[in-house]
Amino acid sequence: MKAKVHLRAVWRCAAAAIVGLLMAACTTPTNVSYFQDAALLDEMAVQQEQQLRLHTGDKVNIVVNSSNPMLQQQFTLMTAAGNTLGSSGSPDISVGRNSNNQAIAYTVDEQGTIDFPVLGRISVGGKTRRELALYLQERLIERDLVTDPIVTVEYVNMGVNVLGEVNKAGRIDITKDRFTIVDAIAAAGDLTIYGVRERVMVNRQVDGVNRVYYVDLTNMQTTLASPVYYLRQNDLIYVAPNNKRKREAYSAGNTFNTPAVWISIASLLTTITALIVK
Repeated sequence: MKAKVHLRAVWRCAAAAIVGLLMAACTTPTNVSYFQDAALLDEMAVQQEQQLRLHTGDKVNIVVNSSNPMLQQQFTLMTAAGNTLGSSGSPDISVGRNSNNQAIAYTVDEQGTIDFPVLGRISVGGKTRRELALYLQERLIERDLVTDPIVTVEYVNMGVNVLGEVNKAGRIDITKDRFTIVDAIAAAGDLTIYGVRERVMVNRQVDGVNRVYYVDLTNMQTTLASPVYYLRQNDLIYVAPNNKRKREAYSAGNTFNTPAVWISIASLLTTITALIVK
């Protein structure tokens, strides 16, 4: 009789445990929504906006416009489609302008310079796109080369890489001077439901040293304050998979994490318990 009572107690405990697991499996996850503290941060002071600055290996397209077409052609180098000129630091990448000719892009060399027509080798490393345009404009006026220059600088190869649990992994082009991790994730089609939002990794090369940062996208305050909220060219963003996605790597990995399975188990245990009690 005592053994029977003991067995009943064991089955009741097991049934209770199964019910608890079932309830946990049906609980709504709290780590899916972005910026869960947003309502508390109205009018919060944010960090100063950071603009992209040119570094070695970057390529820019520079166009000088003027009321004098001859001067304009002199400083906006064109080449036949498909041809390239120069070496590192000189024009070497063509960017389409029309069907016959193309504007030449300039590559920033290891010294942070480019070779510009007439002005010669100029330092561009560390400059923003706007700073470079103003610098060239001032130099052209100072040397009486162009009286009314309008200089336009456009990025050619700027981008970041987004990998992991996003809908469109790959290289994302940087299209503006202030480019954030939110811009990159939006361009990658957002995170999948399996992406870990609390620990998005950003890998960055800083002065020849590899640095790894983590961003919690469920927390707006820490995201906005992160040193990698504003991205730099060639940053790597990686979204790790959650445990459910990891379990899918092997057969039937999530079988015991579905409500239907636990309901069946709970029903079976309840039936067994009822029979024992009788």
